[in-house]
Amino acid sequence: MTNKFRTLDDVDVKGKRVLLRVDLNVPMENGRVSDATRLERVAPTITEISDKGGKVILLAHFGRPKGRDAKDSLKPVAEALSKVVKKTVAFADDCIGEPAVKAVAGLKDGDILCLENTRFHKEEEKNDPAFVAELAKLGDIWVNDAFSAAHRAHASTEGLGHKLPAYAGRTMQAELVALEKALGSPTKPVIAIIGGAKVSTKIDLLENLVTKVDALVIGGGMANTFLHAQGVGIGKSLAEKDLAATALRIMEKAEAANCAIILPVDATVAYHFAANAPSHAYGLDAIPADGMILDVGPQSIARVHAAIDDAATLVWNGPLGAFEMQPFDRGTMSAAKHAAERTKAKKLVSIAGGGDTVAALNQAHVAGQFTYVSTAGGAFLEWMEGKPLPGVEVLRTK
Repeated sequence: MTNKFRTLDDVDVKGKRVLLRVDLNVPMENGRVSDATRLERVAPTITEISDKGGKVILLAHFGRPKGRDAKDSLKPVAEALSKVVKKTVAFADDCIGEPAVKAVAGLKDGDILCLENTRFHKEEEKNDPAFVAELAKLGDIWVNDAFSAAHRAHASTEGLGHKLPAYAGRTMQAELVALEKALGSPTKPVIAIIGGAKVSTKIDLLENLVTKVDALVIGGGMANTFLHAQGVGIGKSLAEKDLAATALRIMEKAEAANCAIILPVDATVAYHFAANAPSHAYGLDAIPADGMILDVGPQSIARVHAAIDDAATLVWNGPLGAFEMQPFDRGTMSAAKHAAERTKAKKLVSIAGGGDTVAALNQAHVAGQFTYVSTAGGAFLEWMEGKPLPGVEVLRTK
């Protein structure tokens, strides 16, 4: 896999101006970074280039500004980043034009500079060739370390790869290696756990996965849509009843591809959508008409554990129930801990991604025990759907 992409192993950065695209889109509270996870993820690439004598010039977006907006400035992020990398991170208040040119010209080997939010220019998202050319003037090579933005063909995430020699940073490289292990050339059997509220947002994903995996566990609100399609009474549970035909089509496609679909066989039901609401496990033939399915039941949890035990590779996206509230986190927490134990015992390669999934694994205190956890939401999903990602394609060895 790594041979298919150019990485930092293929270039000598000493004395070079390295335009490094990173993900600095971190949560902020009262003008301060409240979660530095993404900064910690990009630190190894920044430090490596700096230590090898490259001039590190960081490109990143922040928020969704419509033009220049002080609240979306990367300046406080650059200050937080300097603490993470334990080196001074200088700041230029634009990413093109005189402020950027001047700041880059003043760099010495090993220096780190963060340029202002690329999205302050509308040309960034349009991948405007003139804007790409302005950015390209500032560097000798381009390194993409922002997998989370790789599904977008923007100037700093894809356009630069056509103007400058292009390489994957270490975070991007780790992600590509992990994804190859998950679905590219995985150790079989492969199981996917797909949860979350809606089938509508994951139709492409499910249709791609049934052709790639040996078993597909469907949980969360999505499972209710599948159960309804099969004629199960689901009471007042969240479901997209208009997608019943789609659910049946996905099941037919799975059968044709020899992929086992694992749906809940029982459910944890409550009458109110609230934490610690009184709840009870019911078989599928006995769901109360005024009840809501908020989690899988104990028999379903045992089936998911058994499916994980049968697998050599696990890909996970989405929770099995309303995991934000007790006791409806039981299914997700139990499956997460079981997958972590199998991974620790070297019996499973476990790859997980997506915002809710990462939150659930953190809640179960097992994120660090999975083989790889992707912090990229949209890009991880599009990759799982089998779509080429522009920011990755441009790094392929020609």
